[in-house]
Amino acid sequence: MQNYLPIFILIPLAGFLISLVLPKNDEGKISYTAFGTLGVQLLIATLFVANWIFLGAPEWQMTSWILFKNSEYVFQLDFLFDYITSVYLLVGAILTFLVTLYSRYYLHREPGYKRFFNTTLFFYLGYSITILAGNMETLFIGWEMLGISSFLLISFYRERYLPVKNAVKVFSIYRIGDVGIILAMWASHHLWHQNITFSQLNNAELVHEHLQTHSFIGVFISLMLLVSASAKSAQLPFSSWLPRAMEGPTPSSAIFYGSLSVHIGVFLMLRTFPFWEHQISIRILIAAMGLITAVIATGIARVQSSVKSQIAYSSIAQIGLIFIEISLGFEKLALFHFAGNAFLRTYQLLVSPSVVSYLIREQFYHFEPKDKTVEDSFPDKIQNTLYLLCLKEWNLDSIMYQYLWNPMKWAGNKLNFLTVKRLIGIFVPILLGIFIVKEGNYFNNDWTLYMPVILGSIGLIFVLKSFTQRRSLRLSWILVIINHITIALAISFNESYDSKETWIYLSGILIAGLVGYACIMRLFRLEGKILLNRFHGLSADHPKIALVFLLACLGLTGFPITPTFIGEDVIFSHIHEDQFALAAVVSLSFILDGLSIMRIYARIFMGPNSKTHTEFSNRYF
Repeated sequence: MQNYLPIFILIPLAGFLISLVLPKNDEGKISYTAFGTLGVQLLIATLFVANWIFLGAPEWQMTSWILFKNSEYVFQLDFLFDYITSVYLLVGAILTFLVTLYSRYYLHREPGYKRFFNTTLFFYLGYSITILAGNMETLFIGWEMLGISSFLLISFYRERYLPVKNAVKVFSIYRIGDVGIILAMWASHHLWHQNITFSQLNNAELVHEHLQTHSFIGVFISLMLLVSASAKSAQLPFSSWLPRAMEGPTPSSAIFYGSLSVHIGVFLMLRTFPFWEHQISIRILIAAMGLITAVIATGIARVQSSVKSQIAYSSIAQIGLIFIEISLGFEKLALFHFAGNAFLRTYQLLVSPSVVSYLIREQFYHFEPKDKTVEDSFPDKIQNTLYLLCLKEWNLDSIMYQYLWNPMKWAGNKLNFLTVKRLIGIFVPILLGIFIVKEGNYFNNDWTLYMPVILGSIGLIFVLKSFTQRRSLRLSWILVIINHITIALAISFNESYDSKETWIYLSGILIAGLVGYACIMRLFRLEGKILLNRFHGLSADHPKIALVFLLACLGLTGFPITPTFIGEDVIFSHIHEDQFALAAVVSLSFILDGLSIMRIYARIFMGPNSKTHTEFSNRYF
């Protein structure tokens, strides 16, 4: 039966591909394709799970395709089916099917009707890959797909300012989670010296044997997994993104941020539980984080004036409790809690417009304030303090900007000496010279030891400038490309390995970079000079260029549509386990290049159209 596991990926993939070629004005075909695909998925999933239970609910592991292999590393696709997968599969199939039925009428005559169903099917494809993944590499493919589909659905009303700004904000948090996964895979490679599967993690003796002599690496992997799970499931300190994600249509808010996508962090912790269950410090940290998140989110939810924000923070609080349950070892309870919370929040979000209308009427005619609340038992000063903190959402956004993004922007603004002419005329020849000298073996051992960190830091400077660039579009784009080249050159100093691996990494970068640059020059000819100091909203004027440029952006960020996705993991495996400085520099570069690229796309093709709207500033991105 395990040989049939890929069918749960092939069905949504087929539905997504069919939906792409349907006429955008034919709502009937588009909607029937969507809920027909999901109806078939639900039916087959139900029969499959029933048969699986009848057979005794065994654990099924399937190794399918090896995408890359060398003497020390294997990138392969693995699938796993067990009780965790079965719950997530059924809950996901039921809720997505119901939401697509609801959306058929809710989005009637919406200009982005086809785009919504395309993105929903793409999301469900990524969700299916994630929950069926048998190793970290396969899971990361679905993880990335969930991130980009979230960005596209939050910015569904792409002609408006606020949805686009919040989409970029949410993507920035997701990018942190992506890099947490990459670092966990890097450390895991050095711990196991093989492609470890989730099924192997259930071997307690194997895990204990490796962690006994590498306890620090084990804690580091667990912390990176926790960072990724916290970012994806909106736990502290990343909680503020979830209410901002409600800018999309109500059905997408229900399926993404009420039920499925927001619980993927829970899935990651459940899937990796056998690895960190004996790390007491990690379990205490997870429980403490979940408890603090639950308490703070509950308070914030009680003072929200928007029903969607209230539901969002209530969901965050419940997920915090689920993290506590996982840390205590109550995996079955956590799964039950996930299913209940997912169904409840989906229902609440779908009926929220009707509830608001009803409560407005009730407020006028039947409202009676509560005689006493929990907060009344506190002294007045504490009551007022807590109320103001909750009203300001505990300044979570401000703290994130003050201590993370603003220092980066300050540093990037000090790099104004970087221009296109200087970049091409000075820095590119220097990097080329370093490459030639390296190939000729003219560097002594001392230089070879320090060159990876030096070049990695130079690459970070490039992408830092790209991230903060508010004028030159060409400069921002070129800086990201050169950052990737610099990273590849930096890691090549670490050890001798087949140059084919470097080209696997750079192939997608160079192709996507050239395609994107061609799109930029085409826009310059059509629209004149485009600056990054405002949104231009050109997607409606140039839809084909917008699509091609989006694909180029995804290729440049290492999305799984080019060999670069595999190459990122491969070259990361050549960073030694004691080179945390180099790993940190490269990871930060990956975070910033993704943000810089998606910011470029949002500035050019999203937001209010520059021809019909007056200019206004954007404080954050």
